[in-house]
Amino acid sequence: MMMYLKKIAMISVGVLATFAACSNSDSPSDGPETPSVETGKDVRILVTTNTRSKDLAREGVDFSKKDNMSPTTITLDPSVRYQEMDGFGAAITGSSCYNLSQMNEAARANFLEETFSEKNGLGYSYVRISIGCSDFSLSEYTCCDEKGIENFKIEWEDEKLVIPTLKDILAINPNIKIIAAPWTCPKWMKVKSLSNPVPFDSWTSGQLNPDYYQDYATYFVKWVQAFEAQGLPIYAVTPQNEPLNRGNSASLFMGWEEQRDFIKQALGPQFKAAGLTTKIYAFDHNYNYDNMADQQGYPAKMYADAEASQYIDGAAYHNYGGDKSELKNIQAANPGKELVFTETSIGTWNDGRNLNVRLLDDMEQVALGTVNNWCRGVIVWNLMLDQKGAPNRPGGCTTCYGAVDISNDFSKITRNSHYYIIGHMSAVVKPGAVRIGTKGYTANGIIYSAFENTDGTYAMVLLNKTTDAKKITLSDGNNHFTYNVPSNSVVSYSWDK
Repeated sequence: MMMYLKKIAMISVGVLATFAACSNSDSPSDGPETPSVETGKDVRILVTTNTRSKDLAREGVDFSKKDNMSPTTITLDPSVRYQEMDGFGAAITGSSCYNLSQMNEAARANFLEETFSEKNGLGYSYVRISIGCSDFSLSEYTCCDEKGIENFKIEWEDEKLVIPTLKDILAINPNIKIIAAPWTCPKWMKVKSLSNPVPFDSWTSGQLNPDYYQDYATYFVKWVQAFEAQGLPIYAVTPQNEPLNRGNSASLFMGWEEQRDFIKQALGPQFKAAGLTTKIYAFDHNYNYDNMADQQGYPAKMYADAEASQYIDGAAYHNYGGDKSELKNIQAANPGKELVFTETSIGTWNDGRNLNVRLLDDMEQVALGTVNNWCRGVIVWNLMLDQKGAPNRPGGCTTCYGAVDISNDFSKITRNSHYYIIGHMSAVVKPGAVRIGTKGYTANGIIYSAFENTDGTYAMVLLNKTTDAKKITLSDGNNHFTYNVPSNSVVSYSWDK
């Protein structure tokens, strides 16, 4: 098995402009424009249509010198302030790291720079990784497969693939945030069920034996410290990926009462004792709680316990069931807690490679839909998979696609909808930005969100999911400008106050 273990070389903006081997067509140099190119205009614009007639195209317009009489004016209102933003990104799974490792060194460096650089690329700012294996790893493993917490160690896949990739990404963008979740605890910590607490030697399903709460919390502490020793600070963790899913290739059932007890009895106190500032987000699963009546409102039930709540920063959600309106429900009932969106995938079930459909739907439901319902961060699933949606684990998702696909010879990248929707957000909405209010023009099929960045810029991301171009004027109260938004497109704007 070939492995790429060399440090990527920094490449020039001139090389970036070619986007070699990162094409959406048969020609490896026929990719989108370099996102960092300055237009020399007052307003910087990034635009993508669902036909790729405009493919991350960099454009610009100047502020208007005329009085604004346009009936299609959207006015920013920074006096109305919502959540602070943490960032946007994708999962750096073992599979994604493996595929990246097979690429030509220059093409790989090119792609990572295009994706993560704040100056020369799209500025992805948040990544998700697994603690141990996921269903997109090369094998099943945890960091303590031999019984006894004293046997904790970082395994081969993390050491040789994940950690080097993360180091390369942080070298490009030192402000990257990392959130992590386990798919399972070590098997020796499992029982078949809490009502039948016999040892359960299986990667799939089972429950955490309460007798091992302290050992498992120590496992988390050791894992965070091991990554931080590699120069990889862990911003946040969730105690369990998809805690209501017993069926994944690696999985563990953890109902809300179990998670509450694990956090308040072990994980929270141990993080505090170790001096870790890593955030803890609860839940990390679907809007509809997998239709389990006793699990409805999972994180809110945990917040009701003051002892547990003191350690919980907020909740994480996926969208494989239910509706994004649940985010607003949870926020309204618990306004002091944060929300992040940590996983969604495209695949065969939702015509995942059809940008005609997916760009518009994913922008509405995932990127803008979660942000407009109070999420501070938005992360999609695998950054990169091959043409077969691999490598993957039997029993996990074998029909998923990545944010990008890599060809069988690892020479050509095709960007799918998830790459675009995250890029359109991260390119203009920077960590620390605050979502702000808007007033004025609204119309069916026009969806948007506005932000104030910490660097003195405003940002707006707008979706036009209608079949007509829309001439829309944006105003910040001091300046205004008009741009003809193409039909079926996403447009990101940024301008100085």
